[in-house]
Amino acid sequence: MVGASVLNQPLQFLAPQQNHEINFSLKEQECISLMKKCNNMEEFKQIHGLIMKLGLFYSSFCATNIVSTCALSQWGSMDYAHSVFQQIDNPTSFEFNTMIRGYIKDLNAEEAIFTYIDMLEIGVRPDNFTYPAVLKAIALLSALGEGMQIHGHIVKLGFVDDVFVQNSLISMYGKCGRIRRCLAVFEDMEQRSVASWSALIAAHASLGMWGECVRLFSCMNWENCWRPEESTLVSVLCACTHLGVLDWGRCVHGYILRNLSGFNVALGTSSIDMYITCGSIDKGMCLFREMKERNLKSYSVVVSGLAIHGCGEKAISVFEEMLEEGLEPDDVVYVGVLSACSHAGLVETGMRYFDRMTIEHGIRPTVQHYGCMVDLMGRAGMVNEAFELIKSMPMEPNDVIWRSLLNSCRVHRHVELGETAAKKLFSLRTQNVGDYIMLCNIYAQAQRWHDVSMIRTKMACTGSGQAPGSSSVEVKNKFHMFMSNDRSHPQCGDIYEMIHQMEWQLKFEGYKPDTTQVLLDVDEEEKRERLSSHSQKLAIAFSLINTSEGSSVKIVRNIRMCSDCHTYTKLISMIYEREITVRDRNIFHHFRDGTCSCKDYW
Repeated sequence: MVGASVLNQPLQFLAPQQNHEINFSLKEQECISLMKKCNNMEEFKQIHGLIMKLGLFYSSFCATNIVSTCALSQWGSMDYAHSVFQQIDNPTSFEFNTMIRGYIKDLNAEEAIFTYIDMLEIGVRPDNFTYPAVLKAIALLSALGEGMQIHGHIVKLGFVDDVFVQNSLISMYGKCGRIRRCLAVFEDMEQRSVASWSALIAAHASLGMWGECVRLFSCMNWENCWRPEESTLVSVLCACTHLGVLDWGRCVHGYILRNLSGFNVALGTSSIDMYITCGSIDKGMCLFREMKERNLKSYSVVVSGLAIHGCGEKAISVFEEMLEEGLEPDDVVYVGVLSACSHAGLVETGMRYFDRMTIEHGIRPTVQHYGCMVDLMGRAGMVNEAFELIKSMPMEPNDVIWRSLLNSCRVHRHVELGETAAKKLFSLRTQNVGDYIMLCNIYAQAQRWHDVSMIRTKMACTGSGQAPGSSSVEVKNKFHMFMSNDRSHPQCGDIYEMIHQMEWQLKFEGYKPDTTQVLLDVDEEEKRERLSSHSQKLAIAFSLINTSEGSSVKIVRNIRMCSDCHTYTKLISMIYEREITVRDRNIFHHFRDGTCSCKDYW
């Protein structure tokens, strides 16, 4: 950073000036009062001209207020503020602080740092109001080295025990990804405020340390009896969303209801996102309908949430509602719209919205939009059309797009195009074992067992190992994870006995195992045996044994659900009169009375 060497120089400042009582003239007070009422730069310039005409500019009171108003007002101009600032003969720390804060407001962090350096060069002593703004500039730049130098200045000048400065240090180190330094500053604090906890939680959230966010919130709330800020509650709700822990999210929601008079838009949107992402779509939609004020992000969360729950028509309806309210869509909400069309099989609707996005709303399609369109066409069996769209893209297709095409070729058994998509994926060297598995699946369905063997050999040579498919279920506040053919659970005997009972019941409903899902060249009997112990079926059997009749079952898978497990689960939901929710890698499936929310299209 230009001029940063000054930060390494010894700090020498003039002795603090004595305070003097100042009497402001009536004219000065009237001019400042008029200045505070300005709504734009034109009005402000007129008052500035009046001050100059009256000869009041060289009053420190007037000059300071001119700089402050121009730099910190939403309609202000930092260029104009800077020109006024340069005319002040002996600027104090207040004027420098104001300029630094103004540059931060305009997100011009480099100029904020340069202003701080100028402050040091002319011998103006920083105060405890200087460093929170300077540290915010450092955080915007993620300039850890300069941040550590500023930390040294803080120690030398004796501000290290100031709670506002300490909070800013926590935030700065968090934005720079140095969580240990955040904790060191936090632990050295003799007095902690709500902002201290908020900064620490936000630092962990920025690094995706979601479990720590929840733990810190618990410590803050129960051990120290602090009442968190709304921004902290947003971070904690986001943590619950990423962890998928609905019960924790409910606790946070209950805390908000007990301690806050109402939801602002950010809290409301975060709560909706938490419920929808954790599988409770009905509760999320209920909160959405109760919101008095909604913004674009609120609608984006709901549209995307409805998409992953397979509610394409509802997602489109909410999007149209957003347009009727006069909100201008952006590229993010359109990703949700196109994704909803893809999951619901609304091919013509999706194509219409893709055109509408570019023509009516002037949004240039990104690779994410093209990915949604490839997925939309591929799911509908239009694999050749999807391939043509890929070739017409103005940017290079990424691995997500080729993987989407490969998956569509697997579903619709398009071997030749599937090989083309696989070659493109392998050339990108993503080392995703799922790509090899999908190609194996395509070959297995075509009975090309030699090619299956070759791909598996290639996987072994490249060092790619397959992450085993698993299904997790929560019973009595404890998570249980199962893998295919798993016999390690303490209730293994009861689980396989339940599997036997379930299959007996399924025979009366006409269920026939889909042995094409087994990617091995073995006889039909062994294929049926392998299918019967898929991880999802084991998780269902365990849940039926250990939960009361009529209670719902919620399962989380780490890979896409196979068609056999999908058919199996639909019938089990009807036979045992249970609602079974399964979240696989792509979407939520809500099984009830022998049907699935995805309408067998996923």
